[in-house]
Amino acid sequence: MAKSERQTIFFAERAPLKVTLLVFSGSSIMCVASAVDPLRAANRITGETLFDYRLVSMTGDAPVTTCGLPVAVSGRFDPAEAADMLVVIAGFGTQNYATSALLSGLRRAARTARAVGGVEAGTWLVARAGLLEGRSATTHWEDMEDFTAAFPGTDVRPDRYVIDGPVFTSGGASPTFDLMLHLVRSRLGMAVALDVASVFIYDQARAATDAQPLVSLGRLDGYDPRLAQAIRLMEAHVDQPLTIAAIARRAGITARTLESIFRASIGETPGAYYLRLRLGAARRLVVDTRIAMADIAGRTGFSSAAAFSRAFSRAFGEAPVRLRRG
Repeated sequence: MAKSERQTIFFAERAPLKVTLLVFSGSSIMCVASAVDPLRAANRITGETLFDYRLVSMTGDAPVTTCGLPVAVSGRFDPAEAADMLVVIAGFGTQNYATSALLSGLRRAARTARAVGGVEAGTWLVARAGLLEGRSATTHWEDMEDFTAAFPGTDVRPDRYVIDGPVFTSGGASPTFDLMLHLVRSRLGMAVALDVASVFIYDQARAATDAQPLVSLGRLDGYDPRLAQAIRLMEAHVDQPLTIAAIARRAGITARTLESIFRASIGETPGAYYLRLRLGAARRLVVDTRIAMADIAGRTGFSSAAAFSRAFSRAFGEAPVRLRRG
């Protein structure tokens, strides 16, 4: 185990860990569940409250997740209240929550907590509080480029989750589950961690340092490795698209064979899938950011803003500018 982990909470220890989960409206319900449910299951399996967790919000009111479900909390976030581990969970609308009161509260809580971290967009709040300066961290892959530009003093990695001394960061729901399983395994041993994973019929197939994929292939990896390889090449070249012939060549097959594989597995040509992949990435940037349309066009491999707008309109039924206004 790394020395930096030994200094915080990721080591064998049977003493109860006091965990505060600060949840914001706009979070994913899956991120919340991935953070808290492995701890609940570990308590149930051991028959002890080894993770003494509570959920709080900034106001004490129930934050509403992206699917519309509210999360019951026990009260308002109090930076002075003792906690070994503070987990900040956020999603859409994070920029609206970075008040001076919150950031000073996070800094105050970090002075006494043994570990502080962010889940998905919660990483932005932890970074804005200055807690990631000089540290390694990650965030959701959609935000990676903007996060890197916003925090040049942070070593931003595309990993699923990162632990650096007293801070930890996670890219999304599934990596958060992995992180919490790692916490359980580190503190209570492999047997308990396996029991927790079994409760959820969960197979941890990825390491912490595996890059976050743009396309989550799931079990497609087991069907045809050439399909998986081609999709990985496409996602790695969204901004400067490869030709289908080049993708086929790198996969060690002919373009005709690649087309047959795509039609059999996905039901469309490689070119159609590649365009849909790029337009999907563009749509997220249109809806979730204020990045200029010309820059979005460049980031997703279109020769001009006009070409981008035409392709976008054909795919989604309205121009990107109109969608953003709506």
